[in-house]
Amino acid sequence: MSGRDGQREQDGFETRAIHAGAPPDPVTGAVVPAVSLSTTYAQSAVGEHLGYEYSRSGNPTRAALEACLADLEGAAHGLAFSSGLAAEHAVLSLLVPGDHVIIPGDAYGGTFRLVDRVHQPMGVAYTSASLTSAAGGLAGLEAAWQPTTKMVWVETPSNPLLGIADIAALAAATHDRGGVLVVDNTFATPYLQQPLALGADIVVHSTTKYLGGHSDVVGGFAATSDGCLAERLAFFQNSIGGVPSPFDCYLVLRGIKTLAVRMERHCDNAEAVASMLQSHPAVSRVLYPGLPRDPGAAVSSQQMRRAGGMVSFILAGGEPDALDVARSTRLWTLAESLGAVESLIEHPHRMTHASVAGSPLAVDPGLLRLSVGLESVADLISDLTEALDRGGRHLAR
Repeated sequence: MSGRDGQREQDGFETRAIHAGAPPDPVTGAVVPAVSLSTTYAQSAVGEHLGYEYSRSGNPTRAALEACLADLEGAAHGLAFSSGLAAEHAVLSLLVPGDHVIIPGDAYGGTFRLVDRVHQPMGVAYTSASLTSAAGGLAGLEAAWQPTTKMVWVETPSNPLLGIADIAALAAATHDRGGVLVVDNTFATPYLQQPLALGADIVVHSTTKYLGGHSDVVGGFAATSDGCLAERLAFFQNSIGGVPSPFDCYLVLRGIKTLAVRMERHCDNAEAVASMLQSHPAVSRVLYPGLPRDPGAAVSSQQMRRAGGMVSFILAGGEPDALDVARSTRLWTLAESLGAVESLIEHPHRMTHASVAGSPLAVDPGLLRLSVGLESVADLISDLTEALDRGGRHLAR
């Protein structure tokens, strides 16, 4: 767990992404943090050490990642985990039997499964509610709030509907009622959005996605500026043991160095793809907060630098057309996950959100989710257009 480097407060995001938490090695001058593989550390006397005892409890490479990402989120404390769900599990472990948590009505399927099938059997109750600005997020929170509510969990943009929640408004409403607001910032990254500055108490990430950025590492992260929350999260990090390996930390650190330039290209390409989809006859609806008529456009323009690299859309022909399009692309790889340099297409109803099928959080079977990568946008649009033309069954009716 590491805090911000005060000497970098006035540096730009891109500068801090490269330098925060990773000064040149004082012994060798190396500009890249070493991958420290040691699992144990010598003590000069009982209880006297150089800050590390056992690698589950702390590791120099992990400390560099924690310092860097905490700095980028504007947090006093950051904790790295072995996956995004490991980070979420630690945050949800702040709740005790009898507590109640409000989750989004369009939560990521893995988050819903963790709450519904792991924490609920241990005595934590939950309610799913519409928390996006388009659905009147404050009204949804108020209706779902119970005397035992201790936490509100928000995704913005949400997965896979790309709904936008008003972080500042939800934070104020949650705090007025004595609760803690958690924001999943995976889709936006700290380059596009900083929830703590808007009033959130905890930010979580799957660093597997944009932060790593290259489909070669799994990781998670939680950040907060509340010292008491940080202390409890650090206890869970160490006690549960869901920590990333030193090499995984190195890979995420490497990815963060190019985060700003990658996110700009992701956003450029996503805007162009969303615009094309709006005009294609096989598409009935495009979900992208960067479109002027999107329900979340106004709020996203206030709290996000840009609208991000994720685009979802619904096929006019429903699930048959969605499945046809998903298997008809050449450059868009049919695969789960998101946020890397290559473009991905997936069918949430049968893939990432299969765990919520049959529940109130079920996803429209005609919806496809795109993770727009860094390829030539002309190539991406051409490939997707051809797949829509081939796969859009309704065009032949």
